[in-house]
Amino acid sequence: MLDQKLIRENPKSVEEILSSRGKLFNIANIHELTIKKKELDIEISGLQSESKKLSKLIGQEISKYKNNNSLEINNLKKKGNEYRSKISEFEEKQRILDKQINNEISNLPNFPSNEAPIGKNESNNIQLKTWGDPLIANDLKSHWEIGEKLNLFESTKSTRISRSRFITLIGNGARLERALINFMLDMHTKNGYVELMLPALVNSESLKGSGQLPKFANESFKCSNDDLWLSPTAEVPLTSFHRNEIIDPKQLPIKYVAYSPCFRREAGSYGRDTKGLIRLHQFNKVELYWFCDPSKSLEAHKKITSDAESILKKLNLPYRLVDICTGDLGFSSSRTFDLEVWLPSSKCYREISSCSNCLDFQARRSSIRTKIDNKNRYLHTLNGSGLAIGRTMAAILENGQQKDGSVIIPDALVPYFGSNSIKTA
Repeated sequence: MLDQKLIRENPKSVEEILSSRGKLFNIANIHELTIKKKELDIEISGLQSESKKLSKLIGQEISKYKNNNSLEINNLKKKGNEYRSKISEFEEKQRILDKQINNEISNLPNFPSNEAPIGKNESNNIQLKTWGDPLIANDLKSHWEIGEKLNLFESTKSTRISRSRFITLIGNGARLERALINFMLDMHTKNGYVELMLPALVNSESLKGSGQLPKFANESFKCSNDDLWLSPTAEVPLTSFHRNEIIDPKQLPIKYVAYSPCFRREAGSYGRDTKGLIRLHQFNKVELYWFCDPSKSLEAHKKITSDAESILKKLNLPYRLVDICTGDLGFSSSRTFDLEVWLPSSKCYREISSCSNCLDFQARRSSIRTKIDNKNRYLHTLNGSGLAIGRTMAAILENGQQKDGSVIIPDALVPYFGSNSIKTA
């Protein structure tokens, strides 16, 4: 959430910065509300000050005349009641204005970083580097063709169980998924992350805190009888894990890793990636999350990205690192580095992790602070997939495919999977 004071004092600057995301933002209404709120705050503060002075005067008069029921004191008390009544009336107006302002501001995205490339869409993203040797040939099969031939997963029966875009992993497919989860969790915990196993159902406040609500309500699945939603990513409960807390600066940075099932409607993406493991309504992911000192979040962003990269390197999967432009940034992100893994069948790189620095955007929405120079300050949050499991499996199947139909398992994964290959029956 953006700073209300900044909107009140520099509305044009706020509009200009937000507009670098590729669309025009008009915050005139929010600006007007913030001015009314400031005027009301000053009015309440003045009344409270006068009320305190009056209470002190009443106390002095009672002490002076040893009588708390004189006409003069009763008149002072009557005036005190009028102050309290007026304060109560204004505080109710204040609560209504606060709600209006928060509702309006919660629809505004984060400021893009000055370091993020300026652009309108993904075509303006900048490739920073590549790693590994992409497998290129004309007779390569897609991961869903490989999976069906090796009987690793099944989608037709899953549609019968649920609906389209759900999948059932079978035998070695389920085994490979489990191996990848354990491998990633072990790698990251050895690298200083604390593992959390979080609820898969989250409330609306958690979704608001991370930035999914109110803007992306149509992307999530909601339970009809409760204020609970299926979590679209572990980023949501991880953000909310320290909601409304003041964290001791000595504990920072706090680094969490969490495996979770993720649920997304993928609204507006129908017709894209309808086969295989790339775009499902339910998928598994290992998420990395940092809470850190604001002065250290730029360096933390490089580190969390490097930690996600280390998984791809260990699995020997070719990838590229992309700097996301302002028009393609996620709602809560100020700057994002995407890791895109090579998928030989489509002869292109596909996103497998987005590593984002959200600055104080989520911390402000979730009221997560720390002490800096003896004052409460919002800390910075960072997140990144470490990695998306289904897409990692797809990359392993495609990059490890052999002419005899088998798939070679990366060396680092063999102790977890129990074999160095998956072969046809």
